[in-house]
Amino acid sequence: MDQLKEKMRQAAVTARNTKPLVPSVTNTITNTFVANAQLAVGGSAAMVFVPDESVSLARAGNAFYINVGGIFPVYEETLPAVVRALSEARKPWVLDPVAVGIGKIRTSILSLCKEHKPTIIRGNASEIIALAGLWGLHENHTSTVRGVDAVDPVSAARTAAVALAKWTGGAVAVSGATDLVTDGAAVVLSHGGSHFMEKITGAGCSLGGVAAVYAAVAEPFVAALTATALYNHAGRRAGETAKGPGSFNVHFLDELYKASADDIADNPFEIEEA
Repeated sequence: MDQLKEKMRQAAVTARNTKPLVPSVTNTITNTFVANAQLAVGGSAAMVFVPDESVSLARAGNAFYINVGGIFPVYEETLPAVVRALSEARKPWVLDPVAVGIGKIRTSILSLCKEHKPTIIRGNASEIIALAGLWGLHENHTSTVRGVDAVDPVSAARTAAVALAKWTGGAVAVSGATDLVTDGAAVVLSHGGSHFMEKITGAGCSLGGVAAVYAAVAEPFVAALTATALYNHAGRRAGETAKGPGSFNVHFLDELYKASADDIADNPFEIEEA
């Protein structure tokens, strides 16, 4: 555990010192929140959506974030091109399979991602179960997403998350009351956060963006766990002073910015075998 904590500290410090460029094709509803969160932890953000700019920045960036929420027809051209460019350039990237299973465009894009293997997959329990089912990695369990909300507990997604991590060779982060992060061999349960995180738009989307910042400077498992631990720490701290969702939004961004490497590494977590 001490070695893992030290790697998390190094990821946090390196991100702030190097300011990695991490472009995103993300949910248009949460563009600003994702970008601000990336900036708060030390990354450099670039929000794109048209094919030529997206591919150019995929090649130029240090990592990339793809979130399939708020799909537009142009994404049917943009996202496959970006995924292929990232694969060819061997760049780390994070996939957030928002509302997986809803609509032909989203399903087609997410099906393609299996072949190109995201570095980190981040989603709620229902999305992780549904993605593993779409990819044929988790046949014994199914889940139906309800928009961006989970209908399954994090514990129900454990087998699916491990299967996805083993397939990609990267990491999977499952968000919920107690977050789960796995590389297919180990499972970490990360504690903290706030009930207000369910009352604002963009908490999960921005977590994916921050995970991509850390993926630019650390191995996938460390990057996913560092981002998750930071969000649990910042959420807990912000929740202590917030009077409602509006003030929580402001305090949360401040806490992302203020968190030290020790704050992140020392956020409570447990390690188990997968």
